[in-house]
Amino acid sequence: MKVPFLKVITYNIHKGFSSGNLRFTLHRIRESLRRIDADLVFLQEIHGEHQYKKSIIDEWPDEAQFEFLADELWPHHIYGKNAIYEDGHHGNAILSKYPFVFWENIDVSVHRFANRSLLHGVIQLPGLSTGIHVICVHLGLLGYERREQLRKLSQRIKSHVPHDEPLIIAGDFNDWLGQVEKHLKMDLGLDEVFRSLTGRHARTFPIWLPMLPVDRMYYRGMAPEVCRKLQKSPWKRLSDHVPLYTEFSLTL
Repeated sequence: MKVPFLKVITYNIHKGFSSGNLRFTLHRIRESLRRIDADLVFLQEIHGEHQYKKSIIDEWPDEAQFEFLADELWPHHIYGKNAIYEDGHHGNAILSKYPFVFWENIDVSVHRFANRSLLHGVIQLPGLSTGIHVICVHLGLLGYERREQLRKLSQRIKSHVPHDEPLIIAGDFNDWLGQVEKHLKMDLGLDEVFRSLTGRHARTFPIWLPMLPVDRMYYRGMAPEVCRKLQKSPWKRLSDHVPLYTEFSLTL
């Protein structure tokens, strides 16, 4: 028996700024996300803290950006630092309408100049016999970085995600050459939502003329029923990436 759809968004929010850092857009991002009303929101490039920007931007929230975006709609949220610097830190976050029964941030940095991590959580849906594993990623810009990070991702899944439990991996893969696809499909049995439903990956970067298919959602143990690129207004003025939306069905 299928359960109601699980609505999912992945979005690189560019630290709350529009393309080219022309406008601080975090408040509009929150409004736009609330209108979509997804069950799960995977976020990349999100500030946990930045003292200097907070001191010069009047609209900068008092709480962390992921707490500000979560507000009351997503009472459950987790955050993992990637980059840490003098004024603060940023990383990945997952907002959820359902409780986390476990979470951990795993460092997969290849060198100290580009810190990266995997944010792995397990959520529990009412009536579902197993938890749903959710992993938010933002892989490195260089090919050798991604290969090492994919190796660590594969190790993590094989050691911590039973093959009969649902899994979603979403985020910014920085992969425009197709290396990630081959690895995740062949090594882990994962499919990508847009490729499954449309035959091709969604082009999501840069927002003003999306050419590169860097943002993706991989899955197993569930079925994608709907996928959309959120490319038009207001999204085209909020970040430098196009957010992706999917609805999954699961089996009880």
